[in-house]
Amino acid sequence: MPEDAALPTTTSEGAEDAAAAAAPRKRPKPGERRLQILQTLAAMLEQPGAERVTTAALAGRLQVSEAALYRHFASKAQMFEGLIEFIEQSVFQLVGAIAADEAASGTQQARSILSVLLQFGEKNPGMVRVMVGDALVLEHERLQGRMNQFFDRIESSLRQCLRPALAGEGAATPTVDAHVQASVLTAFAIGRLQRFARSGFRRLPTEQLDASLQRLL
Repeated sequence: MPEDAALPTTTSEGAEDAAAAAAPRKRPKPGERRLQILQTLAAMLEQPGAERVTTAALAGRLQVSEAALYRHFASKAQMFEGLIEFIEQSVFQLVGAIAADEAASGTQQARSILSVLLQFGEKNPGMVRVMVGDALVLEHERLQGRMNQFFDRIESSLRQCLRPALAGEGAATPTVDAHVQASVLTAFAIGRLQRFARSGFRRLPTEQLDASLQRLL
């Protein structure tokens, strides 16, 4: 087929402009727009030293009105809840797979849980500001409560891994020891994430991670 066979049959610029104007503007589906809002919010949170993200700033970045945001989320708190849901689903899906691996020892499982948690934070800087609460300071208190529950679940998962490992090693009080060790490990992970956020995302949470976990475990 000759190359020019694919060209438009109308060569008039005016006709082309009219056709472009007549073409309906493609609008994202409701689910797509929600995702776009959350992605943009996370991207804005990635800016080191970023001030509190307002709905006006978010709408401006998306080039829509604030009213358009509220057609998809009833409040800004709901937008942050969307980010928290993403964090929960992403991390605990991996944690569940680690805990289900019967071939790994309890210590190996605990090491893997901490690794995936810190790797997730490293790959999602904006989410880290939500995880450590920096982005939630002036937001609804239930958001911080939900993130507290997130780390409580991490600590609980670590306890469940460590208790049988400690018992197998002959610990006199494996339950108590597992509580203490899980608490220390969770505090370590939170500290690494906080340092990452407050260093402007320069100090990576996985920095010398293997050596650190070797000492802790």
